[in-house]
Amino acid sequence: MAKPIPKIGSRKNGRIGSRKHARKIPKGVIHVQASFNNTIVTVTDVRGQVISWSSAGTCGFKGTRRGTPFAAQIAAGNAIRMVADQGMQRAEVMIKGPGLGRDAALRAIRRSGIVLNCIRDVTPMPHNGCRSPKKRRV
Repeated sequence: MAKPIPKIGSRKNGRIGSRKHARKIPKGVIHVQASFNNTIVTVTDVRGQVISWSSAGTCGFKGTRRGTPFAAQIAAGNAIRMVADQGMQRAEVMIKGPGLGRDAALRAIRRSGIVLNCIRDVTPMPHNGCRSPKKRRV
């Protein structure tokens, strides 16, 4: 029986987007997701493809220290350092969540030297959505 011909763009063939030189990305979007337990910073291009990301957990913070503003500051700095080398000059910032790392991450992004076009809060707010569970009877 003959072997099937592998598809050209399949994941088994190795990396799909492998390049010899780093892409030049002049403009991007920085997403900051700040929960009470962790802060995740993701940098994407304008189309939404992830360029780099970092979180307080991957920076070496464990347990309750992941939710601190200092951990968010370090995570934002790590995520932006990689894209600054690729030539990003302008960015939009989308902040989501109620965590303590919101302001600290934004401060770290401001200090990095990237010009911010806009800062947008995209925290989901319920408009009286789901019905609450019925009262517990003991």
